[in-house]
Order: sequence, then C-alpha cells, then structure tokens
Amino acid sequence: MVDNSRPRSRTSAGTTTPGYRNRNGQTVIRDTDIPGNDHNQRIFELLCSNCLRRYGANGSDIWLRRCPHCNGGRPGLDFGEDRPFTV
Repeated sequence: MVDNSRPRSRTSAGTTTPGYRNRNGQTVIRDTDIPGNDHNQRIFELLCSNCLRRYGANGSDIWLRRCPHCNGGRPGLDFGEDRPFTV
C-alpha cells in the first residue's frame, strides 16, 4: 500500500540519490555535505555521461541540469574538485 498522505518533495523523489540520472544524462555521484548557493541546499557531485566531467550542483537543480562543459549548462558549483572522472 502506498502512503499518499504526504506530498512528495524532489528529494523524496530520488533526484539526490547516488546513481540517479536525469533526462540530460547527468548522474548523481555523491552528496558533498557542502552548503549550496540556494536556500537550504547542499552541493551534489554530478557526472556527465557524455564528456565524463564532474561538477557541483544544488540538490534542487539536479533534475534539470545540463553539463557546463559540453551541453551549455550553467557553471558548476565549486566543491574543491573539477576534473574528468577516473576509476
């Protein structure tokens, strides 16, 4: 049985869960625990599936983000790292 008594927030919808991939091919890597630049937000590390660049974004923006390096997205938020993803 599904509990529909509480409205779903973007966070509870899973957009901040590591592994979530938005329609623009941006995947959540992790929560950096660094405050973002929007009210009550934290910076999340995202990975572009096209160019494999990592960048930061507010949790509330993940669902609509485009890569700032190859897809015309807004500049990423600084979380201390900005380099191609490596294994």
